Amino acid sequence: MSSTPFSQTLRERTWNTHSDTEGATFMSDLMSGKGTLDDYIALVVQHYFIYEALERVEQRYLDNAEASQVITGRLTRIPNLVADLEHLLGTNWREEIRPVPATETYTARIEDLDPAWGGGFIAHHYTRYLGDLSGGQHIYKVMQRRFGLGEDGVKFYLFDDIADPTEFKNEYRAALDGFGWSGEQAERVIDEVIAAYTLNTEVFRDLSAAKAAVAV
Repeated sequence: MSSTPFSQTLRERTWNTHSDTEGATFMSDLMSGKGTLDDYIALVVQHYFIYEALERVEQRYLDNAEASQVITGRLTRIPNLVADLEHLLGTNWREEIRPVPATETYTARIEDLDPAWGGGFIAHHYTRYLGDLSGGQHIYKVMQRRFGLGEDGVKFYLFDDIADPTEFKNEYRAALDGFGWSGEQAERVIDEVIAAYTLNTEVFRDLSAAKAAVAV
């Protein structure tokens, strides 16, 4: 049996897929200055649908022996996303937003997770929230600076109840390492993380396609 901590194996095995997500044209344009405020708003909209599904499904896992170890209200994003959308689109924002097809596929994947499989939920939980606490903090600073948003419009990236993101992430990874998953169980979780990253990349591709269609 490998002595490598699962969290390290997970990071190494998913690195290429994660990099593909970060390098998607939509996000690289947004980060490099080619993207617009409308592009950023379109991203916030997709985040709303994804996190609404994730945080709704989370309720199924509150009593799950594994998933309950990483679930915490300190990570909850929906109130912040609602505040961002109200700031960016106004009080009638719910009437203006639509998921792109890839987001519908992504949320369906989350909603269809086996309620008895804590590892599956953890895979999506890990992919989203640890990303928000890592690269998301850089995205926040770039969007804030480029669009003059202050804290309004970028609250999604602010975790007021997590004083030290690095310490939090270390504790999260320690929890992953403590589950003692068998090789087969670990592979299944890794596969689901890869699926989550791939779905996220597809969302970016759909956003790029939607932008191109408008430009024609």
